[in-house]
Formats: sequence, structure tokens, C-alpha cells
Amino acid sequence: MQSIISVRELSKIYYMGLNVVKALQNIDLDIHKNEYVALMGASGSGKSTLMNLIGCLDTPTSGTYFLNGQDVSKMVDNELAEVRNKEIGFIFQTFNLLPRLSALENVALPLVYSGLNKSERLVKAAHVLEQVGLADRMEHKPNELSGGQRQRVAVGRALVNDPSIILADEPTGNLDSKTSLEIIGLFEEIHAAGNTIVLVTHESDIAEYAHRVVRLKDGNVEYDIVNQNPASVLQPA
Repeated sequence: MQSIISVRELSKIYYMGLNVVKALQNIDLDIHKNEYVALMGASGSGKSTLMNLIGCLDTPTSGTYFLNGQDVSKMVDNELAEVRNKEIGFIFQTFNLLPRLSALENVALPLVYSGLNKSERLVKAAHVLEQVGLADRMEHKPNELSGGQRQRVAVGRALVNDPSIILADEPTGNLDSKTSLEIIGLFEEIHAAGNTIVLVTHESDIAEYAHRVVRLKDGNVEYDIVNQNPASVLQPA
């Protein structure tokens, strides 16, 4: 099975004055194509640090990280930015939408460096918004949308570049329980369509929908288990 993410002896150390913080210690992890993985851990477990490394937002102190066959652990900032744009679709707890742009324009934003002209970008963005159930909200600004609709726009923006992985950081953290389940149902559809999803969460009830759970504690992998009976929002056909 093809590894999308492969890390070996990955460590991250922060120096804060005289204090040395070992945020990650010699992590080994493989995530394969079309896996749906929940990355869990309490505050201070190293979960956020690992997410930043996987998302090419930071570089490790030591160890290697291959993303879709590329060694990104030694890349400099502009190289990492290019990899992020092509390989990773980000979904954040706070949506991170631009308030003055429409839903359509927000989704089209990552395509600016794709080589497509503006009309082609908008056509592709419109198709993705239809996929996430917002065909009738394309011209709405973020403040004209509900929290769940804003997160759907964010999901569309993450998908529009056809990335290798979808990296979702606490995507239900700002949503009520009903809307959270709607977004989890959307993730299930995305996974069923062949996408690889890494879901970062501290909520065990959200992690139950993933097919594999990796839990960190004190900068180490505490356990890495396959979820034999993942919960599902979607009704079986």
C-alpha cells in the first residue's frame, strides 16, 4: 500500500530561555493513501506540533518526513509553501475564510497559482461547492452563512486543488453537535471518494468516526490502533 505520509525518528525541540521542550521524540508514522486517521492527544501531547510538521507549516529538529514521495523535512520556507499549496488541503476550526470574498471566491483562492485562468478557477470552484452542498450559496459572503455552511466552504477550499491529503484541525470545534455530525458526514463522503484524511481532534466521540486512531502523549505515540467498527453518520445504501 502506498504511503502518503512517512515519518521516521521525527523530533521537534523548542528552546525557551533556559528551558528545553521536547515537543516530539523520535516519532515513526505511516499514513497510506485513502486512510481516514484521527490524530489525538491532550494539550501538550505534541499533537499540534506533529500536525504542523505534517502540514509543512514547520520543520523538524531531526528525523525525516516524506510526503507523497518527497522529502520535505529539509525544505526551506518557499519550497514548503509550494508543497502545501499542491499537496495539502487545510480545514481549520475557525474556518479562516476571507470576509470580503464570496463563498465561490474563497474556494477558488488556492487555484491562483495553478495555471488556470480566472474563469477556469471559478468553474472548478463552483463544481466543488456543488459537491459540498452549497450550490445555492456561492455568491454569499461568510457573514451571510451559518457556521456549518462556512465550514463547508472551508472544506470546498481544501478540496479544490485535488490535494494528496486533507488535514483537518479540530474542524467541529466551533460547531454545535448537529452541525458537527453534518460535517463529519461530509468527511465520510470525501473519504469514500478516495481522499486521505488526517483529522486532528481532542474529542473522542469525533475520533470514533475515523478508521484509525493515533494518540500522542508527552511527545510520543501512546497508541496507534485500527478502528474495527468506525461510527458512521451516513446511512448504509
